Amino acid sequence: MDSETRSYRTGSQEVVLDLTEDCAEFVSGRGDGLLNIFVPHATAGIAILETGAGSDDDLLAALGDLLPADDRWRHRHGSPGHGRSHVMPAIVPPSATVPVLGGRLALGTWQSVCLVDLNVDNPEREVRFSFLG
Repeated sequence: MDSETRSYRTGSQEVVLDLTEDCAEFVSGRGDGLLNIFVPHATAGIAILETGAGSDDDLLAALGDLLPADDRWRHRHGSPGHGRSHVMPAIVPPSATVPVLGGRLALGTWQSVCLVDLNVDNPEREVRFSFLG
């Protein structure tokens, strides 16, 4: 297995960050196998969804409805509602696996690989790309 960690700046706002180009670059020329994308943080996740047509904003809105940024959370350090960021990876998991065929991601036409981050207290994220041929 070949693995590499990359750093991303997510900033101080909730974000759905498209990683598809970085994933494609990582697997380019590697043949057939599997790409695993993993975020080693307790408050972020990896999602495969359409971006650029509103689905990324819809995801953030749905997570906001499901996991409001208020004082209901027992996990209370950080900004208001920070505890919800620790619940989110149960809904948007911290990893995804994508088939790779001939060194290319075998995603559907409108699918993108995205980092989902609701935690405004941690603007830096690490993502591990691992290829298993």
